[in-house]
Amino acid sequence: MPDALPIDAVLPDLVAALRARGRAVLEAPPGAGKTTRVPLALLEAGFVTGRILMLEPRRLAARAAAERLAEQLGEGPGDTVGYRMRGDTKTSGRTRIEVVTEGILTRMIQSDPELAGIGAVIFDEFHERSLDADLGLALCLEVRAALRPDLHLLVMSATLDAAPVAALMDGAPRITSEGRAYPVEIRHLDRPLPKGRIGAQLAEAVLDLLPGTTGGVLAFLPGAGEIRDAAARLSGRVPAGTEIRLLYGALPPAEQRAAIRPAAPGTRKIVLATSIAETSLTIEDVRVVVDGGLARRSRFDPGSGMARLVTERVTRAEAAQRAGRAGRVAEGIALRLWTKGEEGALAAYPPPGIESADLAPLALDLALWGSADLPFLTPPPEGALAEARALLRDLGALDGADRITAHGRALAAMPVHPRLAHMLGVAGRQAAPLAALLSDRDVLRAASSDLALRLRALKGDRTGEADPGALARVREESRRLARGLPDGPSLSPGAMAALAYPDRIGRRRPGEAPRFLLSGGKGAHLDPADPLAGVPFLVATDLDGDPREARIRAAAEVSEAEIRDLFAERIVWTETCRWSRREGRVVARAEERLGALVLADRPGAAETADLARAMCDGVRQLGLRLSPAAERLRARVALARAEGHDLPAMDETKLLETLEDWLAPYLAGVRTAEDWKRFDPLPALRARIDWGRMQALDAAAPGKVTTPTGREVPVDYSGEHPAIAVKLQEMFGTQEHPKVAGRPIQVTLLSPAQHPLAVTTDIPGFWSGAYHDVRRDMRGRYPRHPWPENPSVAEPTRRTKPRGT
Repeated sequence: MPDALPIDAVLPDLVAALRARGRAVLEAPPGAGKTTRVPLALLEAGFVTGRILMLEPRRLAARAAAERLAEQLGEGPGDTVGYRMRGDTKTSGRTRIEVVTEGILTRMIQSDPELAGIGAVIFDEFHERSLDADLGLALCLEVRAALRPDLHLLVMSATLDAAPVAALMDGAPRITSEGRAYPVEIRHLDRPLPKGRIGAQLAEAVLDLLPGTTGGVLAFLPGAGEIRDAAARLSGRVPAGTEIRLLYGALPPAEQRAAIRPAAPGTRKIVLATSIAETSLTIEDVRVVVDGGLARRSRFDPGSGMARLVTERVTRAEAAQRAGRAGRVAEGIALRLWTKGEEGALAAYPPPGIESADLAPLALDLALWGSADLPFLTPPPEGALAEARALLRDLGALDGADRITAHGRALAAMPVHPRLAHMLGVAGRQAAPLAALLSDRDVLRAASSDLALRLRALKGDRTGEADPGALARVREESRRLARGLPDGPSLSPGAMAALAYPDRIGRRRPGEAPRFLLSGGKGAHLDPADPLAGVPFLVATDLDGDPREARIRAAAEVSEAEIRDLFAERIVWTETCRWSRREGRVVARAEERLGALVLADRPGAAETADLARAMCDGVRQLGLRLSPAAERLRARVALARAEGHDLPAMDETKLLETLEDWLAPYLAGVRTAEDWKRFDPLPALRARIDWGRMQALDAAAPGKVTTPTGREVPVDYSGEHPAIAVKLQEMFGTQEHPKVAGRPIQVTLLSPAQHPLAVTTDIPGFWSGAYHDVRRDMRGRYPRHPWPENPSVAEPTRRTKPRGT
């Protein structure tokens, strides 16, 4: 009789809910026993006809769950309990419970929408919210509603808010189980970790904990590199009888099992693991958890078509699950390598995969299904889905109306990304090794970007630098992918890679640095020491995702002749007209293009409108240079708009945004930076104001005022007050200060030599006051100009006195 587990108390309620409603949501924390008890309880209850499928998020978890379930029945995997994953299956005609990785379910439904022979589907660890799990649940809900009302659906989760899932499942009953009762002491650091290598820092924390603790130690790190770093730091420094085990997805199954198995009597075990050990797996002898506080996630940028692995802080839900691993068998300790204060900044849950994943496989599945209107818990982002469909159209998997093509159906049947499926479909079995390489982790450590080196390693070359486990996996996957594929045309690795990545064909930019423009429009660069740094063309199959200029991590050389041969139908001549910053002029060219790549060019002709639009780009780069008259108009408009008049905005930001509307029609003959310097945009600005609005503008902020001599003087509105500058003698006889629109004008009175004598907004006051000092100083200096004693009644003049007067 197996030991009692917390889940046992709610199994009768769960079975009753599924028997009555056909669907349920089970909330059970880590350690409750849901993975190892629930499938067997459903089998024993006898109401499920057909096989029971249980989905696991990872291959390791699927294999381990099947082995534990089979062990409880006194069997091995492949009898009553089996498992199925890509490249590894153990089932038989007697199998009633089948543990599968999440992507397997989608393939099953697409090939048999009725899921014949399946009586129940269990979604384990649904809180991880992988894209495959979300799609699988959406498909199952649609299948149940339309074809299989007898299909039983159960969602099991450790940390997810179950209410939205239950609502999505048409009000499914919610069953809650308590977890283990063993308390876990949570410890934090007194001060934040200094910047450094987390592997080394975690190793020191483990060494500090070992003397005062007992039982196994489970330490969480973000990736295999950090795990190997920590293992190297611990090696030779742990007490005798202490085993150091590694646990991450790329390890061979035998090494993974060794990490999960309890330590031998009299020994102690330290397991250095990625987040793969958070859920599903049971490492029974763990009493101590050390949490590095980091997780590695894939983030996809639909705009660049690049996915990148980013290292992020764990969420509170993930930290809770990690800590719970210390309380499975007895009281435990969980050391978190962050302070209590830092914990408040952690996000509550990790984001759903559908929000950050590459959606090309999902878009292909939806097209194959024939509908995108599925009941998703989190709908796929529209922008990312549109980009994914654009890629599928580029690969020929979708037609112009986004319906699946015959080629798309063939791609959907292959167990690889649509990019690689397209490569296999065109190139045949010769592409299998490359597809297997691109589907797995890098087989060469610290090597250059060249994929040719990796292909040679698969054949036995340079094996001293290769990861033997990764090589074995890739070779097996290559053999599996090659089965059933026909021979294709003889192609180089670069040509095959170009089939999969038509948007990442790169041409080297001029210059010494190895920088490339990709056919999709993005920039990328290589290390100058890389063997591919000098090639004119390459295909980038792996980039770090930097949105400014991505670093190329893996690539293959391709020739221009191969590009022309593969993409002859897509290479077109186009007339271009653009502003050249380097030349400082508008340049018209005819270019032979593949996407953003220019394969050849020659001088071209352009329409007047295209030339003007290109010049507008030049104006934005050169800056908006306005003549004094244009600046005065703009200031008048700003003043009138501030008073509520209906006039077009003429601030610099708005003018630059709308150059094509107001400036382009006036740019005939303006093609260079020098032309722009000589150009006066005043007529273009004035044309924005119709006759009625111009009348209103002239009333609210007139452009000129008339002096007493009858001369028109422009008004400057750029300061706090409207302003004019005029010779003092022209204002003789002024007994009322001039105004515009009810506001006094600031008048600068000038000497005969045009030098300012006074600035005033009260000319009558000036005549009676400061004028007399000015008259006394100026009479001797300018004797031929009138300086009357009473200027308020004198005749205004622009002339000098006649000689002899």
